[in-house]
Amino acid sequence: MHHFIDRRSNPKGKSHGNRQRFLRRARENIKERVDRSVRDKSIQDGDGVPTDGEKVTIPSRGLKEPRFFHGSQGGNRKYVLPGNKDFVVGDTIPKPKSGAGQGGREASEDGEGDDEFSFTLTRDEYLEILFDGLELPDLVEKSTVETETIGTRRAGLTTAGTPNNLNLVRTMRNSLGRRIALRRPTAQAQADLEVEIAAMEEIKARTPAQEELLAALQARLDGLLRKRKVVGYIDPIDLRFDTHVPEKIRKSRAVVFCLMDVSGSMQEREKDLGKRFFLLLHLFLSRCYEHTELVFIRHTHHAQEVDEETFFYARETGGTIVSTALDKMREIIAERYSPDEWNIYGAQASDGENFGNDSARCKKLLLEDLLPVCQYYAYMEIVEESAEQLLSDPEAGDDLWQNYREVKSQAPHFEMQRVSHPAHIYPIFREFFLPRVKGGQNA
Repeated sequence: MHHFIDRRSNPKGKSHGNRQRFLRRARENIKERVDRSVRDKSIQDGDGVPTDGEKVTIPSRGLKEPRFFHGSQGGNRKYVLPGNKDFVVGDTIPKPKSGAGQGGREASEDGEGDDEFSFTLTRDEYLEILFDGLELPDLVEKSTVETETIGTRRAGLTTAGTPNNLNLVRTMRNSLGRRIALRRPTAQAQADLEVEIAAMEEIKARTPAQEELLAALQARLDGLLRKRKVVGYIDPIDLRFDTHVPEKIRKSRAVVFCLMDVSGSMQEREKDLGKRFFLLLHLFLSRCYEHTELVFIRHTHHAQEVDEETFFYARETGGTIVSTALDKMREIIAERYSPDEWNIYGAQASDGENFGNDSARCKKLLLEDLLPVCQYYAYMEIVEESAEQLLSDPEAGDDLWQNYREVKSQAPHFEMQRVSHPAHIYPIFREFFLPRVKGGQNA
């Protein structure tokens, strides 16, 4: 029977296997804490996840590994532990007096009780748990766009090749095996024999026996040198070369269009909610595609493409014409992002206000120009915290919301939701990207 031993080093620590087993057993509690941290914390820089991981605290109950042990035979047993001087079998232990009981576990100095377990999730572990159960909504059955480039890959070893491709390790391994099999004399054996011959030659008056021994040693040295010449250190048969074959490398890439109303009605609270959603979307798509780009479009009564700093923090006043942002998105797609080479995603944040009859034009732009080339389009409407009726009634809303509801009824890869509080962002995001079944309904 063959025994295989995996001697590969564990990534980032010697307890990788134990850590993965622990994460699987405590996944439900960890998932709850990660979801809660996303709802509560502020995403300020980068993608909102620290590069060195995220600290998570979960209850320690249920974390012990299961084990086998010898139980008592014959059912329940009553016994008194050695050293006991106060009780005998059958005595009832009295309750502690008022105030004498501990009443629970003691709290630690940093505020964490001793019934909780804290540890740090790595960045990859945090993101895997954060987006667990989500998938890319490809409801129009449009294949993922990939670009093809010609590259090379290792295809084993060959006995012929150029010196640049010489595999030195495999060549020396073959050379060593051949020399051992053919019993090629070593350089040390030659040196020892030469020293012995030199010692014999220094004797001036050699006896006949010494002469015979010297002749035998000389003959042995001649044979050793002849064999070392015949059995070379490296033979052409030992040579091994790396071989590479061309292959097509598929590289998937996506572009995310972030559209946001920055008119006077969009205050810091509304912009902060929009930023949280855009960053979660970018983070999720970055894990799904090898290359992801962001395009920021802000609009009032006119739209412009800006950088991230201007998009989130620059102040601007004016009216609201949403169709200008959609027109700008259409222009940029035509200029830089061919649907044949890019997966296109759109995300729009607004407070629902729009000028005059512009909402009908927005519906037309989405249905005729944008949604046919988009993999997915998500609209998030930010309402006041006191607008409970709007949150509970999807049919109520302004003209823009009503027109977008008509778009949703005709395009299964268009989704819309309302939010009023930072805690709503992550649940709404998961609602956008839950696995879907045919018909556009969440699985």
